[in-house]
Amino acid sequence: IVVPDGGNETGSMIEVAEKSMLWVRFTVLGRQCHASTPHKGRNSLAAAARLIVALEKIKREFSEGDELFSPPISTFEPTKIEANVENVNTIPGKDVFYMDCRILPRFEVDRILERCQEIAGEISNSTGVKIKADIAYREEAAPPTPSDAPVVEALSRAIHLVTGREAKPMGIGGGTVAAFFRKAGLPAAVWCTSPDTAHQPNEYCLIPDILTDAKVFATMAMV
Repeated sequence: IVVPDGGNETGSMIEVAEKSMLWVRFTVLGRQCHASTPHKGRNSLAAAARLIVALEKIKREFSEGDELFSPPISTFEPTKIEANVENVNTIPGKDVFYMDCRILPRFEVDRILERCQEIAGEISNSTGVKIKADIAYREEAAPPTPSDAPVVEALSRAIHLVTGREAKPMGIGGGTVAAFFRKAGLPAAVWCTSPDTAHQPNEYCLIPDILTDAKVFATMAMV
């Protein structure tokens, strides 16, 4: 099974493993008031900012890497923040933001969530706001496809025959459709030739890459 759901610009990466995914939602509850009288409220945005900085320690605590993956470490990034107040002259009483975690299989997802909650508790105690850290999305890493699985070896041969390149088995932080097959016990490889433009402005693919990929798939069926 080959899933064309990820790749690199040269078509030299065969994805065989994925990280666990955890999206943590942080809800910070303070007390809204006029910006000219901050002593009457509790600024949820200021507390959220302090929490985002404090969450940096998770990167240090779970810094052990695995060279199979690109990047070879777990990643923990604050991403989305929901709109709070409409006016500049209002201190917000509620802020909600999210952190995207891509976790190497060696680490337990539950432990990451626990650390998020512990750090949130520390900021809550120091600022006087209430903070809830819960799960917005969770996906445990599927068992990896062995690097010497028949599908990986057949795909590697086909890539070399068509392009002359040597492909390398790797792991990624993104999630692909291959996870469904792997969880069902079916070895799957993820491969295609793709510019590294995912979730960026002007995301695109190249027609010559699509044609080359088609040749690789056809070659797999014939050799």
